Amino acid sequence: MDKLKSRKFWICVAAFLASIAVSISGLTTSNEVIVGIGTVCGIFSAAIYAFCEAWVDQKAVYKDDGNFFFEDDEEEEDGN
Repeated sequence: MDKLKSRKFWICVAAFLASIAVSISGLTTSNEVIVGIGTVCGIFSAAIYAFCEAWVDQKAVYKDDGNFFFEDDEEEEDGN
């Protein structure tokens, strides 16, 4: 359910839907270049989303010194 609240997720969905729209418009006008552009952009939107999620997950698991930590641990250190 948290994914549905994610701005990254909704941007990815919007980019993917726009890519599909571009591909469909290319199909209706018989323009293969536009279809290719829409397809590539659809793939890139999913790849960029996966990369961003992996980046955020990695930052949530590792501190700068490379040791594992959880967000709760950080709050306890701050005294909150």
